[in-house]
Amino acid sequence: MQTIFPILRYNDARGAIRSLCATFGFVELFSVPESGLFVRHAQLKLGTNVIMLGSIRPDDGMASPQALGAATQALCVYVDDLDAHYERARSAGAEIKSPPKDTDFGSREYHVRDVEGHLWTFGTYLPSTD
Repeated sequence: MQTIFPILRYNDARGAIRSLCATFGFVELFSVPESGLFVRHAQLKLGTNVIMLGSIRPDDGMASPQALGAATQALCVYVDDLDAHYERARSAGAEIKSPPKDTDFGSREYHVRDVEGHLWTFGTYLPSTD
């Protein structure tokens, strides 16, 4: 059961939602409000996991990596078929930081930036939760 829910901020949250869905296979569960430039809160699902996102708000102390010029965190996401996921992202024009490779800890993964520079690792690693 997921108990940690990443929250991301975007300058263009509507565009980010479209991009995350098209590039990485997320499905939009909802956004508030449903239309318009500003997104107060949105939830996207990939497999059994949910991320939350919204528009940049000056009062919450968060920024897009696009504005900072650097990411301050990265998200690691398990996918069943890494090579197919990579091809989807590459074909969609994602900024691939490193192509799929085997790691020394038994995983296969690739690294990519989303439309505003958030760093993502997609791979086959499933940490033990025991």
